[in-house]
Amino acid sequence: MRLEAADIEKLVRQAHDSGDYAPLVAAIPYARLIGVKVEPMGEEVLFRLPISKDNIGNPVLPAIHGGVIAGFMEQAALLHLMIFMKSPNFPKIIDFSIDYLRAGLNKDTYATCQVWRQGRRVGNVAITAWQTRSNEPIATARAHFKLD
Repeated sequence: MRLEAADIEKLVRQAHDSGDYAPLVAAIPYARLIGVKVEPMGEEVLFRLPISKDNIGNPVLPAIHGGVIAGFMEQAALLHLMIFMKSPNFPKIIDFSIDYLRAGLNKDTYATCQVWRQGRRVGNVAITAWQTRSNEPIATARAHFKLD
């Protein structure tokens, strides 16, 4: 199912008005697959990746697959841009660079985003993911998106 710009814009507006971002997340297949949650915190949002056996890459530790961590962070950046730009379109990823700092153990993972630069055509977002404490990140990333 392909959403039109008016449908996307409506989803973003409804999410802002209600504080419920689940319908917006549900419109993004990969975000829905891995279980991304958006939790409003005042004027900001916190992204959460709940524990899921389907996201485990190393069953011995157990640890979340690195690709799932990267995908979660990319989806968080995309949603962050959409939410704070009130975007009528899904931004398109240009590039994504991640630094893995610690093992992502089998526990809830959180992410916050900061838009470093937003022009007319490109948005640059910094993402930090952690599990226990925000000052002990498991990964940091930078994402660049083409804005329509």
